[in-house]
Amino acid sequence: MSGLGEPYIPASESPKELTLRVVIVGIVLGILMTAANAYLGLYAGMTVSASIPAAVMSMIILRTMFNDVSILENNAVQTMASAGESLAAGIIFTVPALLVIGIWDEIQWLDTLIIALLGGLLGTMFTIALRRLFIVEEALPYPEGVACREVLVAGEEGGEGALAILYALGIGAIYGLMVKGFKVTHHNVESAWEFLGTRVYAGMDLSIALLSVGYIVGIRIASFIFLGGVLGFGVLVPMYGLIRGWPDSPDLVTGFYSIWASEIRYVGVGAMVVGGVYTLWSMRKTIFTGLSKALIKTDKSDEVLLRTELDLPLNKVLMVCGILVGLTFLYYWWATGSLILALAGALFLGVVSFFFAAVAGYIAGVVGSSNSPVSGMTIATLLFTVALVWVVGDFFLGLGTEELMLATLLIAAIVASSAAIAGDVMQDLKTGHMVGATPWRQQTAEIIGVVTGAIIIGPTLQLLHKAFRISKTACEMNPLPDDPTCSNALFAPQAELIGAIVQGAFGGDLNIQMVMLGAIIAVALIMLKMPVMSVAIGIYLPLGLSVPIMLGGIISYFALNSAYLRIDGNLDGHPSKEAEKAGKEVENRGVLIGAGFIAGESILGVLIAVLIVMKIKLDVIFGVSTLNDLFSLLFFGWFVAVFIWLATRALPKGGNLFNEAIFIVKNITWKFFNAFKLKNLK
Repeated sequence: MSGLGEPYIPASESPKELTLRVVIVGIVLGILMTAANAYLGLYAGMTVSASIPAAVMSMIILRTMFNDVSILENNAVQTMASAGESLAAGIIFTVPALLVIGIWDEIQWLDTLIIALLGGLLGTMFTIALRRLFIVEEALPYPEGVACREVLVAGEEGGEGALAILYALGIGAIYGLMVKGFKVTHHNVESAWEFLGTRVYAGMDLSIALLSVGYIVGIRIASFIFLGGVLGFGVLVPMYGLIRGWPDSPDLVTGFYSIWASEIRYVGVGAMVVGGVYTLWSMRKTIFTGLSKALIKTDKSDEVLLRTELDLPLNKVLMVCGILVGLTFLYYWWATGSLILALAGALFLGVVSFFFAAVAGYIAGVVGSSNSPVSGMTIATLLFTVALVWVVGDFFLGLGTEELMLATLLIAAIVASSAAIAGDVMQDLKTGHMVGATPWRQQTAEIIGVVTGAIIIGPTLQLLHKAFRISKTACEMNPLPDDPTCSNALFAPQAELIGAIVQGAFGGDLNIQMVMLGAIIAVALIMLKMPVMSVAIGIYLPLGLSVPIMLGGIISYFALNSAYLRIDGNLDGHPSKEAEKAGKEVENRGVLIGAGFIAGESILGVLIAVLIVMKIKLDVIFGVSTLNDLFSLLFFGWFVAVFIWLATRALPKGGNLFNEAIFIVKNITWKFFNAFKLKNLK
């Protein structure tokens, strides 16, 4: 990655950038990415950055339709598309919690639109005010922004990434259509057995989107998520059943889910609360550094800025921030009916939203937006909000429980949306800085993307809720006629978590014993220097969802080590620079394939939801029979093989994957046993 010091398009040139075709394509892609990421986040509790797949898809669309496309047009499209995707992450963590606690029976479009607009625009405006400081003066690395720049440049100069992600997008869509539309196979395979007075569970969700998530996050994070799943389903549920007895259920698997839903998931709640607070505490130096730098006022009034440094006017940006806080006050007043609580909430939001926008933007510059602890910041915000609402709403105003819970979630939802968008906006602006975009034009594209995402997220959530039900808890309160057992309900783990915290704070029905057990486990994980949030998410999710994520992490590990093996001939010591370069190429190729698979399966999931709401059942119309568990696994295995084949085509020539896999397994085994050998004392 040479030449990153100067922009790809120099400031002296002014190619086309924010054109009409860019706005149209950006809005269309923004709608697709927002819907797809909302589905994936509610399905598995994880979202992925849409910047790279959006960049590739924009190149495919624009360069197929037009011959005179500039790299800055591609950058503007990916900016709009990824903005909507990031906004979706903030909304799905919080808004569905109103379904979980029973305040809403269905998604309220107007409220969701207002929350998304206020939070998304606040986060964007605060980030615009910080762009020059973090990107130009501090020159923070923003790893994902750099990666996106490489994708855009590769597309400009002619690369294979666009073709690879196009293949993956089509394959992911075919798989989603077959499994979720025609129901050719089961979407999961699971079983349970009696064993030594208790029960043992094994299961796997057959999702290539989750497989791709595992590849993208890598073996380390994937293994900790899987560890949490094993701890929850493999240890805590059997122990609880052995000590307290198993519930009456039609089959053993249902008994597992019954104990997990009523007891063990609250262990995940406790672990995530402690993990979220600890994550922020562990980053306190980074946070304080970012805030102190953000508050430094520098005088640039006499400086003549180049095209590549022209931001939206700061005085206008700050004015818009003030207007947004004022509109937030009016919305809170209208939603809660309390003038005093609305005023306190709006003032609190203005301070905390800027705080977390600065934090998210700074942390994204250091570790990337995908690794930014938005969940931790959301949980911390929620705890502060609970304290504020309790003091103002309960102690002084004596409001009812439902009013207190509503006020808490409305405040937390806007702050979470603001934090979620901030890191992504800063990554996009970093990409724009390196390719030579005009900042004010790219910032305008960000605003268009936020507005697009805000408009589409409400209907998307309502569509998914009508088709599947968002969260098991909301489904059990109002099950679908075609799914009385809620087997198809989306898990929405963060929304369930936030709902449980709010209900526990104001309703007193939180499972305190299990929450405390989760807190103790989190403290133990912290002492062991393990990533608490990853393990906690694994505990909170059913084990079946963790298995394909782990499988994807394993594939990533083997692909990376195969690259090292083909260059260095061994896996001893640190890989050479040439081997590291080969490994990076394989990793990037796999990320592109994974992003395509995720987008394909997720978008088809949303389209199938449309058909379900329209009462169109493809399996019934075409008389399709569902394959048994064995053939379902074989069908899934074929797509896994295709994923491996596509992802490993970037490997250096001259190797054999099967032989390399055996060698890597032997190497792992040798290292494992060697770690337990006593050192010779001489």
